[in-house]
Amino acid sequence: MASSLTNLRVFFFALLLLASPLLQVAKCQSDSDVDVSESADGATDLGISGEDPQNFGDASFSPAPGVDTAVVFHKNSARLVPAGEETLLLVGIMNPGVEEINVIAIKASVHVPFDHRMLVQNLTAQAFNNATVPGHAQFTFPYYFAVSKYLQPGTFDLVGTVIYEIDQHPYQGVFYNGTIEVVESGGFLTMESVFLFTLGIALLVLLVLWIHGQIQSLSKKTKRTPKVEAGTATKDASLDEWLQGTAYTQSESKKSKKKKN
Repeated sequence: MASSLTNLRVFFFALLLLASPLLQVAKCQSDSDVDVSESADGATDLGISGEDPQNFGDASFSPAPGVDTAVVFHKNSARLVPAGEETLLLVGIMNPGVEEINVIAIKASVHVPFDHRMLVQNLTAQAFNNATVPGHAQFTFPYYFAVSKYLQPGTFDLVGTVIYEIDQHPYQGVFYNGTIEVVESGGFLTMESVFLFTLGIALLVLLVLWIHGQIQSLSKKTKRTPKVEAGTATKDASLDEWLQGTAYTQSESKKSKKKKN
């Protein structure tokens, strides 16, 4: 029994060492999405360009006063981003002023959590040729991005920025600065889930074998009968006092004297 348990432990520890690089802890955050109303006029004729607006790529502008931005992860409240696959964001721009807003581009970048100085990936910027938000209106713009398929699953920070112009003055606003969860592409069943399922079964089998061994050892102990040592019986002192002076005590004293002689 002990040898079989030792072999099982060696096998499962070897399995753990082989599959340990695949073990990643994935956390899903369910923050509430921001409600953004989408205008039919703004959704049509956006003039999305495939060209990367390099002239705005490294520029940094301040946000326009009063202009608000918001974002919705389309049908993805957990903010899961499959590596190598496109993810859709709906970026809303609210224009409280009178002047028209000319949307130039939307861009984003991936950073190490809690330290945005460590850049993980610059995502492709999406340019617009004909995207405007009239005064006292709000429109929603789509933004498609994909992180590298070689990026390991885990939690990262995503910083999304929209670049726009008002009366030929450039501005930019951060529409999202928060966490995303990068996961493996290919559906729900991944190498990590298979490994965790196998590891769970292995630990359950080990627990059952350990409980079985403990029960067997306890049953063996209970079956053992305790040994009773035979010895001289002690006489009750009260009984001796009650028999003093009788013929029994006199005969006993005579016997003891004969043994001494």
